[in-house]
This record gives sequence, structure tokens and C-alpha cells, in this order.
Amino acid sequence: MPEADESGEAKQFHAEVPQPAEKFYLKGSQSLDWGMKNRLARIFNPLSGRTVMLAFDHGYFQGPTTGLERIDLAILPLEPYADTLMLTRGILRSIVPPSSQKSIVLRVSGGASILKELSNEEIAVDIEDAVRLNVCAMAVQVFIGGEHEKQSVINMTKMIDRGMRYGIPTLAVTAVGKDMKRDARYFRLATRICAELGAHYVKTYYVPEGFETVTAACPVPIVIAGGKKIPELDALTMAYRAIQEGAAGVDMGRNIFQAEAPVAMIQAVRAVVHRNEKPEKALELYHSLKNKKK
Repeated sequence: MPEADESGEAKQFHAEVPQPAEKFYLKGSQSLDWGMKNRLARIFNPLSGRTVMLAFDHGYFQGPTTGLERIDLAILPLEPYADTLMLTRGILRSIVPPSSQKSIVLRVSGGASILKELSNEEIAVDIEDAVRLNVCAMAVQVFIGGEHEKQSVINMTKMIDRGMRYGIPTLAVTAVGKDMKRDARYFRLATRICAELGAHYVKTYYVPEGFETVTAACPVPIVIAGGKKIPELDALTMAYRAIQEGAAGVDMGRNIFQAEAPVAMIQAVRAVVHRNEKPEKALELYHSLKNKKK
């Protein structure tokens, strides 16, 4: 039997100090369960409210992408500088050390290759496997305006429902067809649809005109895709403008792992995202770190 507490009245109840009710820092996430918030807090830095996601899930539809021929050699040196790794379960199990403390965003949609119609995707990962892998979010591609638009939207909503049961957020990844115009009007439509149907955050592309209207109209956090490889200053400028115009982070792949000095580049991107470093200053950091490596 436990011993009786005989300490009398000398207890520290601190009745004069109200218990704090912390307001969660991520847009649109206040009403989520504790597990959801905890996973999102591992993706989005609680101090800056932002994230640097390192995307290297390209192989799920296009095979060994340039720069990802050997993920163990190309990506593992970058892991310490990313907030989050976005990848497939095959690469997670075969390459990433289980000792890694980085949050994982798992690609869960798939089924079509670059040889076919990309929008013809299904759910490719069971929710139980996402739980088994201890992931912080699940990524589903959504093709608004694509040939299989409805199917991709339903894929997303199914994973949102399943994820809600287990406290795992869903990231909606907006995909743009070849014949679609990449402008603010389209991305307002695509991101808002994803958020309205329950996505916990959304990945989309940056556009130089009107991007602030995209982030303003979306009630959950937006992270931008890095897209195709562009010059380092251009990539840093894109990241800077996106952050200043309301994005909560970046999900960069090729503009990091295809850079001449990937480790230097991801640190420059971190400076822009977490410290609001100007692009020119971040480029100086990139060259400094690049030259130091030589």
C-alpha cells in the first residue's frame, strides 16, 4: 500500500498563478489533437514557425533522378541541416539510419510513372505502415484540373480521414499539368480546395505575382516547392520572397542536391527561411561554406 501523505497543509498549490493555455503557433492548427500538433511541431520549428523540408521522393515516378543516383552518398550528408525529410518508404527503410532524429514526411500516393498520365494515382501506402514508420505527416499528390482530378482529391481525403484516427497530418501536394497556367489564380484554387477538404498543410509553387494572395486565402500553412534546378541566387531569392509573402517554409530538392555544393546550399536556404537572411547575404554564406570545403 502507498504511504499516506502526512505533509499537512505545506503544499505548493500556487492558487494565485493561473495555468497557462498555450496557443499553438501554426495557422489553422489550434483545434487539432495533441498528437497532430506534436507531429507538426517536429516539422515546423517552434521558434521560427517555419520549415526546411528536403525533398528526395522524385524516384517514385521518375526513377534515379540526377543527383539521386546514390541517395546514401547524396542525401545523408544533408540530413543534419534539414528540419524534415520527404521521401518514400522504400528509401526510408533502406537508406535512412533509424537513429535519425529528423521528422519524416512520407510519400503515400503513387502508381503512375513519367511514361504514363501522372494524375492517375492511387493510395500506395497503408496507414498502418505510416504508423509503423513513426512518420510526422503523409504526402498526397493532388491534380486540380488534371485528367484524374477527382481521384486524386479523394485519395487525399481518404488519407486525411485515416490520418485523423492516428494523429498523423496530411500534406497535400499540388501538381500542375503541362497545359495549365502557373499563376496565382490557379494556386489560390488548388490550395484552397486542399485546405477546405482537410489538408493540414499544403505544398505549392511560388509565383512572382500575387503569391501573397495564395497564402492569405489558404487557412493552413503553405510550403513552396523548389521546382527545377535554377541558379543559386535565384533559388534563394524565390525562397526569400515566398517567406516574406506568407509561406511557412520550403520543400526543396533539386535546388539543393543538384547544387555544386549541396551542404552549403541547404545551410544558405536555412538562413533565408529561419533567419530572414537576404538572398545576397545567403549567397555569400553559400560561397563561404563552399570555399571552406575545398
